[in-house]
Amino acid sequence: SYIGFDAVSVAAQEAKNPQRDIPLGMLGSLLICTVLYMLMSYVLTGIAHYSTLNVAHPVSAAVEALPGTRWLAPFVNLGAIVGLASVVLVLLLAQSRVFYAMSKDGLIPHVFSSINAKCRTPWKGNIVTGMFAALLAGLLPLDILGELVSIGTLAAFTIVCVGVMILRVRAPHARRPFRTPFVWFTAPAGVFMCVFMMVFLPMDTWLRLAAWTVIGLAIYFFYSIHH
Repeated sequence: SYIGFDAVSVAAQEAKNPQRDIPLGMLGSLLICTVLYMLMSYVLTGIAHYSTLNVAHPVSAAVEALPGTRWLAPFVNLGAIVGLASVVLVLLLAQSRVFYAMSKDGLIPHVFSSINAKCRTPWKGNIVTGMFAALLAGLLPLDILGELVSIGTLAAFTIVCVGVMILRVRAPHARRPFRTPFVWFTAPAGVFMCVFMMVFLPMDTWLRLAAWTVIGLAIYFFYSIHH
């Protein structure tokens, strides 16, 4: 529920007026989704006890528990599949743009910044990201993937919050078309909430995060730093 809003930012180079459109897109979508999630939670806990909703499909489970609405459950599940598919496509698009920016900076090989002449998109990054995602989805259990996505996203958000504070101190006069409001409250609160949620993830997920981090640092020190 907290993943995907940052994907708006990777389209900055493809936006007509990124200084205005990117903050509006991120904060607007976050506000709309927050309201919808609160209303959805209100309805769900009104038709089913909250203790029965800690399952992989809480919406359809609540619908099935309500007399006379079991016929609605397949449509709810179909909507969930379509919704998840759209999220996957957005995140795959976002990852290819992240690879493009990293490649332009020399952090990863230049093949990821190769632009298709017709579509003007980083097509090689799209292909590599899609194949890697399909491989993980086919081989790893869903619960492990979910925990990895959660801890990776929360760790990234934590680093961004810390980075914003560091930049405010080290580069106080840098040009900022969009400034984080109330940064000395917003950023520490972001760090606290992300770490707070990470604490509840199992230890083996933390070990996997450590392994991924070591791999990333190895790539940086053996390749990126020289390019």
